[in-house]
Amino acid sequence: MPNLGPKSAAVLAAAGVKSAEHLAALGSVAAFSMAKRSGARVSLNLLWAIEAALCGESWQTVAREHRTSLLLALESHDNDG
Repeated sequence: MPNLGPKSAAVLAAAGVKSAEHLAALGSVAAFSMAKRSGARVSLNLLWAIEAALCGESWQTVAREHRTSLLLALESHDNDG
């Protein structure tokens, strides 16, 4: 997928995200949370890249324009689970 390089793809695969379809079904926040819980050392740049891959924007645009909503969604997701 665009915006996801080999290292990001490997981290997601190790976390249990095996395909683009699975990633789309999970969404960026859940997939990022799975990567974090897997023990991988990830930064928020992975969240921006996943969201960018799913919505077809550049990760820089996602980081600039969707940062707040993604961080709030991540906080909510992490508090729920």
